[in-house]
Amino acid sequence: MKKITSAHNPLIKRYRLLQQKSKERKRQGCFVIEGFREMERAQHAGYKWDSLLIREGALKTKHFPLHTWGTHAPIFEIETELFDKISYRSGSERTLGIAKMKSHTLDELQLLNKPLLVVVEAAEKPGNIGAILRTAAATRIDAVLFADAKTDLYNPNSIRASLGGIFGIPIAQDSTSNTIAYLKENEITPVAAALSNISISHHQFTYPPPCAIIMGSEADGLSDSWLSESHVHVKIPMHGQIDSLNLSVSAGILIYEMLKQNNRL
Repeated sequence: MKKITSAHNPLIKRYRLLQQKSKERKRQGCFVIEGFREMERAQHAGYKWDSLLIREGALKTKHFPLHTWGTHAPIFEIETELFDKISYRSGSERTLGIAKMKSHTLDELQLLNKPLLVVVEAAEKPGNIGAILRTAAATRIDAVLFADAKTDLYNPNSIRASLGGIFGIPIAQDSTSNTIAYLKENEITPVAAALSNISISHHQFTYPPPCAIIMGSEADGLSDSWLSESHVHVKIPMHGQIDSLNLSVSAGILIYEMLKQNNRL
């Protein structure tokens, strides 16, 4: 195992590029994961490792089962001060990893009979993406589909906000038009979360499986394509001066209502 002490080491430079640049992640087909919990969940989900970076002295602890992972990826011990500089959670983590991306196409998505899905259009904030995936993994929703996403699925903030839930849920990414076509082909009812003249309270609607909750961005809501394709629009009742909720909070409320009605909780 090689020890790295310099910030100018090629591996450290590469790690930082993957950490900061979506374009670089796509070019290399790799992304970074910080934290043993998140890395362990990626390992269980079958992700392959490019490199493992370990904080100086971490391998000496008893509860550090990297040897059980069966990976042939190189392991590098990173000097403590340098490790803390490249880690978002400076001082609180002992492991970093460079993992290889998986493909997330609609064609590869394998769904159970009468699935319950979430579709997120034009997602912008990695934190919201991660939080939605965390809720989806916790509730065992059948899949999350991202249509016309405006941010990188493998952004470190998405992974961190999901607590590694991103690795435990089926995911697909495509255009809005292809996602709409996919739902039609599989006879999945789209239910738009939107304020319109036909919107009803979210708990007044019976979510019939197969069904998909369609969420839009906080800035712009859903596109006309989704609004016209969804014959049912639901809203979350609100009182006082607040007229909107955070995207991930809204998704959580609707997911739990849909699952509760279908005895999936």
